[in-house]
Amino acid sequence: MARPRNISSSFIKTPSAFFTFLPVSPFTSLLNKFPYLRIHMPYSSSRPRSYLFVFFLLILLSLMGLSLVRLVSVSQNPSPSFLTLLSPPPSHPPFASPSSKNHEPVVLSWSAAMPLTAHPVSGNATAEEAEFWAQPDGEGYRPCLDFTIQYRKASAKISNEKQKFLVVVVLGGLNQQKIQIVDAVVIARILEAALVVPVLAVDQIWEDESEFSEIFDVDHFKRTLQADVRVVSSLPSTHLGSKPTIHGQMPYNVSPHWIRAKFLKELNRGGVLILSGMYSKLSKNLPLDLQKLRCKVAFHALRFVSPIQELGDKFARRLWIKGPYIALHLRLEKDVWVRSGCLTGLGPEHDDIIRKIRESQPQLLIERLNMTNTQRRLAGLCPLNALQVARLIKALGVPRTAQVYRAGGEPFGGAQALQGLVEEFPNVVTKEMLAREGELSPYINRSSAMAALDYIVSLRSDVFLPSNGGNMGSAMQGHRAYLGHRKFVKPNHRGIVGLLEDTSISEAEFSSIMKKMHRRHQGQPEKRTNERSSSRGVTAYPVPECMCRHGNRSLLRS
Repeated sequence: MARPRNISSSFIKTPSAFFTFLPVSPFTSLLNKFPYLRIHMPYSSSRPRSYLFVFFLLILLSLMGLSLVRLVSVSQNPSPSFLTLLSPPPSHPPFASPSSKNHEPVVLSWSAAMPLTAHPVSGNATAEEAEFWAQPDGEGYRPCLDFTIQYRKASAKISNEKQKFLVVVVLGGLNQQKIQIVDAVVIARILEAALVVPVLAVDQIWEDESEFSEIFDVDHFKRTLQADVRVVSSLPSTHLGSKPTIHGQMPYNVSPHWIRAKFLKELNRGGVLILSGMYSKLSKNLPLDLQKLRCKVAFHALRFVSPIQELGDKFARRLWIKGPYIALHLRLEKDVWVRSGCLTGLGPEHDDIIRKIRESQPQLLIERLNMTNTQRRLAGLCPLNALQVARLIKALGVPRTAQVYRAGGEPFGGAQALQGLVEEFPNVVTKEMLAREGELSPYINRSSAMAALDYIVSLRSDVFLPSNGGNMGSAMQGHRAYLGHRKFVKPNHRGIVGLLEDTSISEAEFSSIMKKMHRRHQGQPEKRTNERSSSRGVTAYPVPECMCRHGNRSLLRS
């Protein structure tokens, strides 16, 4: 189990909207700028017109300030242009949602991660290289989290809930945990309960004992969601004596109706509900407001703590300043080969090690049990190895001199596993290679923090390509789309494998086929709502629920 929380204050009192925004009203701003207007001036018959003018001016400015408060109460955030979304905030933003700490403003549009500017194509680049580094057409889609009036009306009660509390234990690695945290917020909203900051369980593979507050910015998480769900650091003393049932399993594809029918009566009676084992259990098709809430959590509320975020940004800038770079997420760790049931491509010795682990722990095998290794590979169920990835990106036009950032853990087989990639692209780097002395010391044996650094550098890259779908690939696909459809190459595993094994195809022909095969799989807008919507999550496919194309509109309301 994860270590218990040790946070003394569970609740943070939120000031009213009026007092939060009064200091930025035109009236008070003017008083601060012209202090002489605040001086008490007794009435004098010698200059009545001057005092009357000042009196009416103060009334007018006060009304303007109240008008501003009314405007902010309808929408906690303005509708910024897409360029504003990708730009850093000014020092004193004019519109902001009320903060629960130190009266600091939180503007939803500025809470999204900002990608580094895509590099212009160098004049020395070949046509093939220029085509590869070019970004896809976003087709005018912009983030739009404009919640309905009904949702916002219900928020007044839900965001102040003090009787019902949801406790969620999330499992797995970083990106698997993020999926569960997103759904935890949505379930809390469905049950109209306050959410206790999620507990990160110690995974048997990752063995990371990090707490939520060591990976994610808790205060930012609370403030960003304060109009949607009340988030507290721990249970209040009044609920510590409760004996809630721990629900460790849920069926797949459950609806909001199922959630209420299953848990609401128990929650109302005991005041506390504990859920675990929630990964991918909540339906991917929810009412529109709840889909938007998923995006709000994934792309705005879940921000890494400053030390991790700043270090990841440093790594990204060290690459970016030298030119464009591609980030590869290579899933070559031992547990991947064990779970997938695939051969490593490293020879009989390594395959035998994996086979013995798989036989001793058959529960780890997650792919189809009735398929052979060959059938899995030809069906596109196996991750691409380093040599296959090297051949693919070379065929797509990546120059040999390109900077290649390798995200992911230590590959099974060590340097041998990476040999095919490094020989073809000598400028392969990792976070360990980018780090200066002592920079990674705080994160040794902390896999979630290391994964967060990989996430940041990958999100900032000019191009991203995963060797296997997985949670990192899905998270990166949706996040890069939300930030302006940055290039994301999704390998066609089934199509690639057969061609890689066909020795009769020349390199030129292979390159032509690969480019044609992946032309529409490079991060262009792709709607979730089609015949496959039941298997597509909105945080991987934010169009059309969380991204709209309506002229120049970009709505980011709470």
